Amino acid sequence: MLQSPCFVISDTHLGVAPRRVEMAVLDFLHALQGQAGSLVINGDLFDFWFEWRTVIPRHGFRVLAALADLRETGVPILWLAGNHDGWGGAVLRDDVGAEYQTGAWHGQLAGWRARVEHGDGLRPKADRPYRVLRSVIRHPLSIGLFRWLHPDLGTRLAMGSSTASRAHTHSHGGHAGEGSELRDIAMRRLARQRELDLLIYGHSHVASLERAPTGGVYANAGSWLDAPTYLIVSRDRIELCRWNGSAEGECLDSLDRRAELTEKALP
Repeated sequence: MLQSPCFVISDTHLGVAPRRVEMAVLDFLHALQGQAGSLVINGDLFDFWFEWRTVIPRHGFRVLAALADLRETGVPILWLAGNHDGWGGAVLRDDVGAEYQTGAWHGQLAGWRARVEHGDGLRPKADRPYRVLRSVIRHPLSIGLFRWLHPDLGTRLAMGSSTASRAHTHSHGGHAGEGSELRDIAMRRLARQRELDLLIYGHSHVASLERAPTGGVYANAGSWLDAPTYLIVSRDRIELCRWNGSAEGECLDSLDRRAELTEKALP
């Protein structure tokens, strides 16, 4: 169970993001101390993350320290693997203290019956080649072989692949098209799983907040590469906010929870 208020952030892509983005993320994490009940990182906090036996990518140091400080104040951190940071391990779990996992998370999020998922690989046809590639690069043998590379070389190869992936996305309609497809996938899932109050995706970089006809809510925190947006989920409301120097942020959109859903929530 993730306590209210739950803050949700995704797709900051630190490592390729401008320094101003990294500094804003640091300020955001510091501001959550004493304000957040829980934090969800819905994938791709880093543009590349890999844990060698004794080495981690340099660009993650300050943000990881801020996350560890936040966790030590008692704020639970759920970190879902994205397509760029899907090789997390002991550093994120043991040193930072995050609950790091691949795949979707199901549970009570600020009292909402929720499913949270990064969203990569969900498109049935367009993502078919990627799903095959993902199964290969996340295989323990592939991870073990990659670990034999010198960190400088491994990072250079990974960042080059990341740049090529972004170019491919741009040449095939950009994030807006992918966002529309993920939105449709979300609406179909909410229609099938009517017990869900809240479905959160990331990945598309398209900030969204929309109620489905069945009453459930689809949300996407967006990407800080485009604008510093995030979600705040409380027991009776969900807000899409823009970072303005305070944890409350500037509210861009909000949806009140339907009364019948609030009554069904766990105390």
